Amino acid sequence: QVQLVESGGGLVQAGGSLRLSCAASGRTFSTYAMGWFRQAPGKEREFVESISRGGRSIRYADSVKGRFTISRDNAKNTVYLQMTSLEPEDTAIYYCAAQQAAPLVTYSRANEYNYWGQGTQVTVSY
Repeated sequence: QVQLVESGGGLVQAGGSLRLSCAASGRTFSTYAMGWFRQAPGKEREFVESISRGGRSIRYADSVKGRFTISRDNAKNTVYLQMTSLEPEDTAIYYCAAQQAAPLVTYSRANEYNYWGQGTQVTVSY
């Protein structure tokens, strides 16, 4: 099992940047594919980006292409989401998720992940 704790959310003006972190417990972090999802009020949870367990494969949603970057540091048991050029439409609770996977595998559907963090709020003002 793995436990996930997100941090780094906050209030930022449009055009600004934030970096989210997701710290994982346990000694097998490097066997998990990781993902970031977000959920805005009244909307379904949506995929943002995912990364394979070794970091060589990345998948992203079109809405964040060129603006958000996922990365991971397996030595620190942490996955990151660097967000730039933020827009009010990016306002949501951001969740990280984990699922054990084979090398190079990434997942983009929420039901493919068994482990979730509690979320961190990101609010982008006009």
